[in-house]
Amino acid sequence: MITANIITLNEQENIKAVIESVKVVCDEIIVVDSQSTDNTVAIAKSLDAKVIVQAYLGDGAQKAFAVQYATNDWILSIDADERLDDDAIQAIKDLELQNTSFDAFSFARKTFIGKEFIRLWYPDRVTRLYNKNKCGFSTAGGHAKVETDNIKKLNAHLLHYSYKDYSEMIKTSHKFITRGARIAYESNKRASTLDPIIHGIGALFKALIVKRGIFHGINGWNVSVVSAFSSYMKYALILEMQKNDENKL
Repeated sequence: MITANIITLNEQENIKAVIESVKVVCDEIIVVDSQSTDNTVAIAKSLDAKVIVQAYLGDGAQKAFAVQYATNDWILSIDADERLDDDAIQAIKDLELQNTSFDAFSFARKTFIGKEFIRLWYPDRVTRLYNKNKCGFSTAGGHAKVETDNIKKLNAHLLHYSYKDYSEMIKTSHKFITRGARIAYESNKRASTLDPIIHGIGALFKALIVKRGIFHGINGWNVSVVSAFSSYMKYALILEMQKNDENKL
């Protein structure tokens, strides 16, 4: 028996599809909603999900918060813009969770921008099925993960419909750049004048050459450039924060 855990904020376009996706393998569905202003909550309730409204605590903390309401030991944490692929559904059905020695299971993730599969980001493995009595999500800032080393990699996939188009990707990247810079700075990360350039060029080299994005067509180039820009601006913002603090002295 598995409890699905979905965190949401204004996900009326996604919530029905993700709930229907996990219903095949989960007998309980919990939605922790960060005070949506659209029809997310109403749709979730109409599909028999248990809805808890909680102001956003951070990615890991929000996912950890939901666990207290789960009646099952095994939790399947899935984002609203993700779906279980057919191979993931079968893999979960084949698991003997009552007898397994593993704390958690991970999936490879196929990410899409619109209808385009972004090979550069594959396999982007994520741990999403776990025993709440043995491990759970960290509550640190940023995108958190399940904290355990006792993980089995499943030959199965999550489908990640991350962005509708590149315009949405660029808009969203601004949020992640700003949050990443703030978290890094508050963790005493400091930057030199050259760091934005070094990290920006490094991110571009890694994406195009190391991950072979140069051979992935225009999508490989687009994603590589956005990645490089994000890395550059993260360190540019850290540098700006430093200078602002220095000017206050």
